[in-house]
Amino acid sequence: MSAADAGALVAAGYDTWAAEVRRLAGERGALILAHNYQVPWIQDVAHQVGDSLALSRVAADTDARVIVFCGVHFMAETAKLLSPDKTVLLPDLRAGCSLADSITADQLRAWKAEHPGAVVVAYVNTSAEVKAESDICCTSSNAVDVVRSIPADTEILFLPDMFLGAHVERQTGRSMQIWMGECHVHAGIQPGDLRARMEAEPGVELMVHPECGCTTNVIYLLGEGELPADRTKVLSTGGMVAEAGSSPNTRFLVATETGILHQLRKAQPSKTFEPIDRAAECRYMKAITPESLLVAVRDGVHEITIPDDVAVRARRAVERMIQIGPSAGALRG
Repeated sequence: MSAADAGALVAAGYDTWAAEVRRLAGERGALILAHNYQVPWIQDVAHQVGDSLALSRVAADTDARVIVFCGVHFMAETAKLLSPDKTVLLPDLRAGCSLADSITADQLRAWKAEHPGAVVVAYVNTSAEVKAESDICCTSSNAVDVVRSIPADTEILFLPDMFLGAHVERQTGRSMQIWMGECHVHAGIQPGDLRARMEAEPGVELMVHPECGCTTNVIYLLGEGELPADRTKVLSTGGMVAEAGSSPNTRFLVATETGILHQLRKAQPSKTFEPIDRAAECRYMKAITPESLLVAVRDGVHEITIPDDVAVRARRAVERMIQIGPSAGALRG
């Protein structure tokens, strides 16, 4: 399918485009997975939408022959690790990750050499090569549970997200060696005068992703009693969706990539969700477009492959992650 043909179907409107995507996916035996940060059309057409942990579990359990992963490269790699006999497609190879790029396998090997005997905990936002050098992976949903599963007298190397690492230290009371990596989107989110905003709106709840640079400020203000503990939550994207459904509050301030707003508003249309930073948009997540998804399910591009020697070791770290901690669950599209 040419780019022009795909563009014409998109121009015809969502219903026409979505019907063709689902038809082609059915013919290919493909399951479409979409992360919460994807554009609304892709979230709506996907068979499953969720955070990275939930989607990892779906990828591991599905009977589908083909997985079309609408996320970023490391997520598609993780799906391939968990379903090595299945075809995994990423609609656009430019869908990378600034956080994953902040550490290489060579850098990790050098760091491990400086800390012999340490357990390496790798955030799932890493390449397969880095996972292969790690002992166990984690996501923002289960990072605290993963660290708590490690014996207290064992040194931990936590990588690559420094904000998530600091959050885990606060939650567990455990000191770790933390790699100084960051997501360019989350690092740029500025909290503004949160205390004044929440004092002015006693019915508003604040939801913050633990990767955010503003998390440090939020946790400090919570500890000082400057923010209401019952209305300030540090959550994964899947946790945000669950919290929005169970919370009695009807207005929410949201600190993470703005793609989550579509899922929140779709799940809770009677509630109001406002981003802390309207400019918090990941260009890598948005590299996947309706046109590229249509081409992927039609032409079977782009297939993710991982060298066998890397895959065996990386899979072990990911499977250990899957076995630990709760999942926020995936939402049906």
